[in-house]
Amino acid sequence: MKNLKNISILAFVVSMFSLLNSCEDTTDTFEVAVTAPITLADLTINTIELDPVNTNNAALTLNWTEADYKQPASVNYSIEISADESFTNPVKAATVNGKNTVTLSVSELNSAAGTIGLPPFAWNTLYTRVTSSLGTQNGLPVASNSISFSVYPYFNYPFNDFYLVGNGVSSGWNNNSNNHPLFRDQGNANLYHYTGFFTKGGGGFDDGRFKILESRGLWQPQWGVTDNEGDDVLKEAGDIAGNPGTQSGDPGRFGVPVDGYYMFTINFSSKTYTIIPYDASAATNFTSMSIQGTATTTTAMNQSSFNGHIWYLNSVRLIPGDLQFLTNTGSVWAGTTAFSGQATENGENIPVVVEDDYEVWFNDLDGRYILIPLNL
Repeated sequence: MKNLKNISILAFVVSMFSLLNSCEDTTDTFEVAVTAPITLADLTINTIELDPVNTNNAALTLNWTEADYKQPASVNYSIEISADESFTNPVKAATVNGKNTVTLSVSELNSAAGTIGLPPFAWNTLYTRVTSSLGTQNGLPVASNSISFSVYPYFNYPFNDFYLVGNGVSSGWNNNSNNHPLFRDQGNANLYHYTGFFTKGGGGFDDGRFKILESRGLWQPQWGVTDNEGDDVLKEAGDIAGNPGTQSGDPGRFGVPVDGYYMFTINFSSKTYTIIPYDASAATNFTSMSIQGTATTTTAMNQSSFNGHIWYLNSVRLIPGDLQFLTNTGSVWAGTTAFSGQATENGENIPVVVEDDYEVWFNDLDGRYILIPLNL
């Protein structure tokens, strides 16, 4: 029995030794080396004019040598574009994995040029390089040489504009008579406002009516209420319909019950509208209005004969800079958002980001403004 006990103890010791020995990590260590910088090939052309019509076409193709991190790992390549050779504030135009070539479309290159601040409609020098890295954390990044080329970017006006038409507004049922635009909300590009005077005209069922057009001079696309004409009783709120936005036939008409000032809003995202009375009795009646700022010379605006709180310029050249509205009392009104927004007295400057001829509209009742480029 004593010998059996000794044999059992010996077996236990041997088995524990084997177990501990089997737990040792014998996995080879994964080691990588920093690659030498890859070489980005020169372009076959060094001037690229970007076409705003064929935006999906190829703009340029980049090729480079493969990175060597001394391991069979897939390598990430990031294409960086900058306005200066030092790549002070580069933008990442594209990322590819395991490939040493990439083609950027016209829209991709134009977007990158705009992001780094290159002005549109002018020749600019642009710099590009490729940075290699490993893994999801982009480890061991190494930048290539940089190359430069000249690019002529364009500017895409990203917004829609809408105009009033009808016997309740200034134009009557004329779709091309300096129709007043709606004022786009600065925080929601699908929400539009118009606070101003509406007339009931003769006072009949078909008077005081209006619709919304997307382009002056064209009856479609047009927007109105979901009821058909003749059944379009007056409502302070409801759903909107459009031809061809929601249907093939023309929608019904918005309207007002009596002459007066109203606040009209329309949301093209929720497809809803409201039109409620507005108290303009305390509003200041300015006798003149001008635009001023580094974007323009001081220019007197026109006053709407239908609604004296609406001011406009049909065409004025603006350059990159800032803009303000100057009243006859000497007060200055401005906002902070480009193309449209809501100005306040002694507010900040309205930024003009691209040179063009603009329609400029200002509503002194609520401070809303809209700058509509005519050529973008």
